[in-house]
Amino acid sequence: MEFIEKFFSKYPQEKVIKWFKQICLAEAVSWFFLFTAMTWIRIDPEGVFPIVYISTIGSIHGLFFTLYLIFLPAIRKIYTWDDEDSVFALISAFFPFATIWIDKKLARFDRE
Repeated sequence: MEFIEKFFSKYPQEKVIKWFKQICLAEAVSWFFLFTAMTWIRIDPEGVFPIVYISTIGSIHGLFFTLYLIFLPAIRKIYTWDDEDSVFALISAFFPFATIWIDKKLARFDRE
């Protein structure tokens, strides 16, 4: 994980925080579109458009999910999270819309 910290150390903390917040939101929004794609593929499993849509949305969601996981070590260092907070942030990536909660509640300097 040191290479990730080294990579992010060349950017100001404010910029990394801004990117993380944008990724949290984008990951949550991509969950929504992934749900619509899963619904559409259940309604019309033989159609070409639902297959293309779910493939495209699934790839985009995978990108944001991966970016979220890559940013976690850098954000952990910036906010000085303990192990419990880090594991909670990691697990929240697997639940729909939980990254918004991480952005609003856990990723703050003034939390108690």
